[in-house]
Amino acid sequence: MGYAVLFPGQGSQHVGMGEDLFGVHDELLGAAADEVLGWSLREMCLDGPAEELTRTEHAQPALYALSYALWVSFREAAGNLPTFAAGHSLGEYTALAASGAIDYFQGLRLVAERGRLMAESADAEPTGMSALLGADREVADAVVSASRSAGGTLQLANLNAPGQIVVAGSVADLDWLDSNARELGVRRAIRLKVAGAFHSSYMEAASSGLAGVVKDVDFGSQDFDVVSNVDASVHVGDELAELLVRQVTSPVRFQ
Repeated sequence: MGYAVLFPGQGSQHVGMGEDLFGVHDELLGAAADEVLGWSLREMCLDGPAEELTRTEHAQPALYALSYALWVSFREAAGNLPTFAAGHSLGEYTALAASGAIDYFQGLRLVAERGRLMAESADAEPTGMSALLGADREVADAVVSASRSAGGTLQLANLNAPGQIVVAGSVADLDWLDSNARELGVRRAIRLKVAGAFHSSYMEAASSGLAGVVKDVDFGSQDFDVVSNVDASVHVGDELAELLVRQVTSPVRFQ
């Protein structure tokens, strides 16, 4: 029977994660990973503190590394490969590494640089994200349109599931949303605990920086298909570089 594998994105991290993995996968999570990152993956994951682990430049490579280690254990137990894989935002990098499109350590370097660049963009001005609970795509589009009419910059960021869409914008945009959500047809707007307006035009600088890094990556053949966040389609080879760059400023089409 065929199956699919989904890899998590930023927000899944917690202090203590991976306690059962470090001793089993030292070749992935030990000294070689620390050399790439410039900090101790084990100490960050097991000891935190939470404020440091949650930082974009730490959370992204930590989740990538642990998710890949879990994949290796799962692959050995499953005995057969999935039909396809996908990942939410940074999870797409784990999916590509699992498929063989990129080497694990190459992916770790990419994700570490991606996290650093996105953290810099997030620090440039106060921005954030809010989840629109109970809102379908039509309502979400109306919210974005109303924001623009009011002089705001809200943008669709995550199309996660029916009734769960995330928008991104300035802190002023999110304050406006808090005050106007119900009359716009949103049951509740929940401010997310993220550092910035990811997957929006506020990440343009990060996208440009990442373009200079991924252009040198040689994407190999894949053992199974990976579905892109950008267009919910399967791509291979050199197409992947452009898609990973676009992903930083494009909505995650996870639904």
